[in-house]
Amino acid sequence: MVIVGLGNPGEKYEKTRHNIGFMFVDKVASSNNVTFKLDKKLKCMIGEFSLNGEKHFIIKPITYMNLSGEAVRAVCDYYKKTSDDVIVIYDDMDLDLGKVRIRKNGSSGGHNGIKSIIAHLNTDVFKRIRIGIGHKPADAIDFVLGCFSKNDQNTLNTVFDKAPNMIDDLIYKGIDYIMNHYNG
Repeated sequence: MVIVGLGNPGEKYEKTRHNIGFMFVDKVASSNNVTFKLDKKLKCMIGEFSLNGEKHFIIKPITYMNLSGEAVRAVCDYYKKTSDDVIVIYDDMDLDLGKVRIRKNGSSGGHNGIKSIIAHLNTDVFKRIRIGIGHKPADAIDFVLGCFSKNDQNTLNTVFDKAPNMIDDLIYKGIDYIMNHYNG
């Protein structure tokens, strides 16, 4: 499985709403003793772990959000993975803060990182975990590149605390199970 956290590289973006995917996979990496290493050829920070007799990859693209598909495609090609092996974790402005929606496929919903992945994989059939960051004000760019308040971060920590279990359950029990168990 290729577990993709979407975000933007660099300290400037580290704690922004758009980096919720990075925050999620950092928690998964920590629970599996995964250390990320930079792979410029694959355009990502990448780590790996074994679970259920298989090797799994956690990636954080270094391409910036709008070009995330370049890294996902590079990793899939290099490790001979298909879109069925991919799960993408990202922010969603149409969901209330901390709400989780898991899907097997779908449109980009206007999210530029997902648009890029769909374009590079030539399909919209890949698993997704969307995490609500709250509803957007008039200026969406400033909103997604803004940081969470302390209260908002506390709300999100409850989601991040479940992150390792979500991925373990996905690997052991499948997408239908986590959709039924964690959606909402």
